[in-house]
Amino acid sequence: MWSQRPSMPDKRVTIEDVVAELADGMTVGIGGWGSRRKPMAIVRAIARSGLRDLTLVAYGGPDVGLLCAAGKVRKVVYSFVSLDSIPLEPHFRAARQQGVVDTFELDEGMFLLGLQASAWRLPFLPTRSGLGSDLMALNPALRTVTSPYADGEELLAMPALDLDVAIVHMNRGDQGGTGQFLGVDPYFDDLMLMAAKKRFMSVERIVATDDFLNEGPVHSLRVNRLMVDGVLETPNGAHFTSCSPDYERDEPFQREYAASAKSAEAWDAFKASYVDVTEAEYQQAVAR
Repeated sequence: MWSQRPSMPDKRVTIEDVVAELADGMTVGIGGWGSRRKPMAIVRAIARSGLRDLTLVAYGGPDVGLLCAAGKVRKVVYSFVSLDSIPLEPHFRAARQQGVVDTFELDEGMFLLGLQASAWRLPFLPTRSGLGSDLMALNPALRTVTSPYADGEELLAMPALDLDVAIVHMNRGDQGGTGQFLGVDPYFDDLMLMAAKKRFMSVERIVATDDFLNEGPVHSLRVNRLMVDGVLETPNGAHFTSCSPDYERDEPFQREYAASAKSAEAWDAFKASYVDVTEAEYQQAVAR
């Protein structure tokens, strides 16, 4: 017997809707990796907002640096903060050296396990990562556990990285919140979303659900609609980070951004041109 296909939920939102869901003091996870596929349109909107005292959780890049420079950050939970072709993110480095942000420093494996524990609704996951290193001294709140089995091994208990909000950027999405990556790496955006209470995804283009397989293979559909509360179309929304294969990192602009960390005057000029403007004005300014 023929039955009508269920209607697709419509989870489309605006950048303003996403920012309105945030509040001072929240813990916000930002997807992507270094200077790759970061939800920069939303990051810029947060930088323009009145939000304060955020805790950022990220495999960090210019998302972290820009929000530190804009005075929005109280704490950063990270395994690295890099611009990839520029190894150290200069605005984050300045904030760290000046002591204006707190930090929870992890290695990449511990960070992954923290997201996985939260996604699985566990308080922690045991690991050997971090043992015998300075991480325990840098983070005295970390604890160890003893294996209950015959080995009796002492392991580090990596705590869950629970998020109030997660924000990621994908290549394609549909109006119901399914997301598709088209580059070589999904990073850990799916875990970031599953670790959060509220989840938002920006995409280069919203497509019909039936068109996903015209864009990429089945395995590229890493984000399902149950992981997403709101989706928004933001063409060039990861700029100046890469969003392969749609576009690569804008290296000249990234160098301009990095140079804005050299002085307060340089940052003020950059901020006036590229932060304190609408997204449409930003995109017009960076069009090449």
